[in-house]
Amino acid sequence: MSEMESMQGAEMDEETMQELRSKAAELLLREEYTDSISTYSQFISLCQHFISEKNPDAAVLARLRKSLCLAFSNRAEARSRLMEVTEALKDCDLALRIERSHVKTLLCKGKILLSLNRYGMALECFEAANLETQGNENVDLVNGLLEKCKRLDFLSRNGGFDVSDWVLSGYRGKTPEFSEYVGAVEIKRSEISGRGLFATKNVETGTLLLVTKAIAVDRAIMPPGSCENSQLVMWKNFIDKVVDSTSKCSRINGLISMLSTGEDEESIEIPDIRSFRDSDISCEKLDMGRMLSILDVNSILENAISAKVLGKNVDYQGLGLWVLASFVNHSCDPNIRRLHIGDHVVVHASRDIKAGEELTFAYFDVLLPMNNRREIAAMNWGFNCRCKRCKFEENVFLKQDMRDIEMAFEKGVVDMGNVVYRLEEAMRRCMIRGKGKGYLRASFWQAYSQVFECEKSMKKWGRKIPLMDILVDSVVEGVGSDERIVKVFMDGLKRGGINGVVEMEKTLKLGRGVYGKIMKKQALRSLLQFGTAQE
Repeated sequence: MSEMESMQGAEMDEETMQELRSKAAELLLREEYTDSISTYSQFISLCQHFISEKNPDAAVLARLRKSLCLAFSNRAEARSRLMEVTEALKDCDLALRIERSHVKTLLCKGKILLSLNRYGMALECFEAANLETQGNENVDLVNGLLEKCKRLDFLSRNGGFDVSDWVLSGYRGKTPEFSEYVGAVEIKRSEISGRGLFATKNVETGTLLLVTKAIAVDRAIMPPGSCENSQLVMWKNFIDKVVDSTSKCSRINGLISMLSTGEDEESIEIPDIRSFRDSDISCEKLDMGRMLSILDVNSILENAISAKVLGKNVDYQGLGLWVLASFVNHSCDPNIRRLHIGDHVVVHASRDIKAGEELTFAYFDVLLPMNNRREIAAMNWGFNCRCKRCKFEENVFLKQDMRDIEMAFEKGVVDMGNVVYRLEEAMRRCMIRGKGKGYLRASFWQAYSQVFECEKSMKKWGRKIPLMDILVDSVVEGVGSDERIVKVFMDGLKRGGINGVVEMEKTLKLGRGVYGKIMKKQALRSLLQFGTAQE
């Protein structure tokens, strides 16, 4: 080929590249991301071929490398908009190899890392971009991202979340900002089942233990009596969202791969808790069979017995996957509860917890007798609960007088005060103390609450049964705080006209067991609905 032909060919190639680059940029602006990615890929391929085959001079090479850097950056942007974060990060790295201080790419990479809760690495990107933007029009944008990243990084380390203003506004406005937070917890082998989450230090009622965002969640309004088909549609939508997320992000795929399929629980690996903070995770792509088994075992309903949904999602039934929360086992003497705010789950202590104690949710209502709980566990969850409380009550109800009390309760006798009195006398005779009393009082909670909420029953039995605050302390020690327990306590205070500081502080502590410590007293009072007196 003559020199003239070679020059003409190069000019044609450059003209084609220019057309592709312009078309790709236009598609990106029109938010036609898939087509933009395809066109940028064609440009990148042609540009790389031109550089390797045509041996351009230094000026042309510099221009092409600059165009190549921008193409990788823009393709990364398009991929990030489609949530193809793994491929987007690869493009960012390719662009930064060409120009390590390329501001557009640093911002794109930083935002992707921020969405993946990789705060440390995101901060490095934003700080590098900040050095390059001093004095130009992008400085405010970069400073805003830098401050946001620093704020989320700080929250991820100290858990200092506060939703007070949002609660007091009646959940109006934007949902509060959360970062991923892993508190004083670790994953260990569980005596209950497989692996579990454990406290690494003593924590008080309401203490925040973890905050994590759903891998995927699907919500729908499900009126009472909704057909099974509606639930299957929600389940399918949820599965599709999880599959889509794992296909686009290797970290999400790696996180989900840590979860149990319900088989070989004893041999399954114990992951390091640091994997859920700021580290790389990758594994082979999950096949659909294993994925379905994992989701069947680990998906969580938002409006479960141990949870409260705050905000606009309260009217919906939600099904989601929160990876770290999925390690929490069930117990009939649970010690943690959760709040669902937006797509985040906020887990806190529902009672005081000792270091080394396993953290457990109630998968179903634990203010029920043992037989009812076991029936629900078998029918709805497919397991026979062998927690400490169930074993204790199993032994207790071997005694005939205890079985007689249980039968009277199950028959729904008119005078529940008699059931409560007989139970208290039986516990006295059997010398049942401490948590054992709390377990049994929780099992007969319906009887106790009926007595305490009925003025006539209290006149008849009030002197023969425990005081309300003794009952509440006992039940909370056994099964943690619950909004029904808080309600009985508050109603009792109102009926007695009691409004002292000690009683209010106790109510707030019970409330923290339900809602945690992520709000100030005034906001907690508004949720508990007993006034907003000045602190």
